[in-house]
Amino acid sequence: MTTTYRTAALLAAGTLTALLAAPAAAAAPRPDGPALDGSGECTFPMKKQIEGIPWPLQRVLLDELWQDTKGKGVRVAVIDTGVDDVNPQLRKAVDAKAGKDYLKPDKENPGFGDEKRGKTDGTVDDVGHGTKVAGIIAAQPRKGTGFVGLAPEATIIPIRQNDEKNSGKSDTMALAIDHAVKMGAQVINISQDTTQPLGPDSPMARAVARAIAKDVVVVASAGNDGMDGAQKNTYPAAFPGVLAVASSDRNNERAAFSQSGDFVGVAAPGVDIVSTVPGGGQCVDNGTSFSAPYVAGVAVLLRAKYPEWSAAQIVARIEQTAVRSVKGRDPHVGWGVVDPVRALADIGPGTPPSSPTPDPGPAKPPVPEAARLALTETPQERSERLATYALGIGAVLVAVVAGTAVVIRDSRRRRGVR
Repeated sequence: MTTTYRTAALLAAGTLTALLAAPAAAAAPRPDGPALDGSGECTFPMKKQIEGIPWPLQRVLLDELWQDTKGKGVRVAVIDTGVDDVNPQLRKAVDAKAGKDYLKPDKENPGFGDEKRGKTDGTVDDVGHGTKVAGIIAAQPRKGTGFVGLAPEATIIPIRQNDEKNSGKSDTMALAIDHAVKMGAQVINISQDTTQPLGPDSPMARAVARAIAKDVVVVASAGNDGMDGAQKNTYPAAFPGVLAVASSDRNNERAAFSQSGDFVGVAAPGVDIVSTVPGGGQCVDNGTSFSAPYVAGVAVLLRAKYPEWSAAQIVARIEQTAVRSVKGRDPHVGWGVVDPVRALADIGPGTPPSSPTPDPGPAKPPVPEAARLALTETPQERSERLATYALGIGAVLVAVVAGTAVVIRDSRRRRGVR
């Protein structure tokens, strides 16, 4: 049995559109960069780049984040709508030879640009979604833009498994996961979801289990159906061992569209997210689709820095170092909003726990010690006390004697006695 996939990505005027809907007509570009249309998409390629540093990167000290590694040597599979390797920020990052396309060629729309016609290596991306996902992970620095991926030296394995027609199925997703493992992926990003329940014996569940058994970190978006506030599982995010990612906003709170549920592991920025588009340039979009690769980028850096760590330890580290808004786990943002720098900070000797379940909330502050009540005094204190008493008594006696003398003198004067 197969399940139609939706790519968790797009928003329209406060309401969720049909995910991966056909792109609407774009608005005219603004002088300061690409314009958004009603769905959050943009035309591509973009002739103008977004110059400023996107807000999620403004919160990250990149020099500190990259002091040990930029992800070199780590292979991460992006199972999506394809990954364009023409965009200058991704050209050197994409391993087209390892890629694969699980969709039949579209004769009416064979691919972006003439150079893409007939390609079956996963580098066709008519939608732009997969290219945005890949850029958040591994876009390399480029003059004229402040946008860069969290792991700019990582290698992307492009796998095209879905398109604007929602052609992706659970069975082809299973094949894509197996291909990613075969091609040496150490991290797999899946920014797609279905709410149809999938049991442990489904092809995709078994493929996910095989990937985790091969020590692959599997990161998946939680989905964008959270506007109604209902908690429900989405797949593959809710499969055991998968790190499910919700979206957070600029206030580190759950984005209104982000799906909630007990399966959510962490949250990451998912509102007004800048990333690469096919052909060149960048665009802005919203969704848990773009929160997941943010976390996948952190996982890539951890795999590069700690190659001896297991996938479960990588997940545990990301969860444990997240910024928590409540004690323990929350169904809206999981263990909190991912903190890349904190996750990559040196931890000293030893390794994280083998279980991905982190400690339940921050440690309680120590209880202040009660003040000691002394029932006796030291000899010095006693001497000082007695000396104070003696001075006080002496002053009183002097005052009494002086007062008595004045009274006697006045009495004699009144009687005429001299």
